[in-house]
Amino acid sequence: MATPPHGYVSVAKLEVTTVRPHAGGFQLQGTGADGADYVLEMHIDIPIDQRTRSVLGEILSQSEWRVLRRARQPLKSQARRKRVPKAAEPK
Repeated sequence: MATPPHGYVSVAKLEVTTVRPHAGGFQLQGTGADGADYVLEMHIDIPIDQRTRSVLGEILSQSEWRVLRRARQPLKSQARRKRVPKAAEPK
């Protein structure tokens, strides 16, 4: 997958394992690259017929998702990893 756009960090990469129709949309469940389980809820503002809902469900069940967020500052876990300990100065 491509590098996140400038200013964004990757929060999760997941493969969808289950798609369920949900009030006005779909609920997608999947496992992330980190081994955690994720749930995404997708709401569709326009009414869709049953055939379209079935087709969308099938397409979504074959999908992989990347969740990105705009970071105004690095996440705490990333900031800790980037810190380099200062070398002891001779006295």
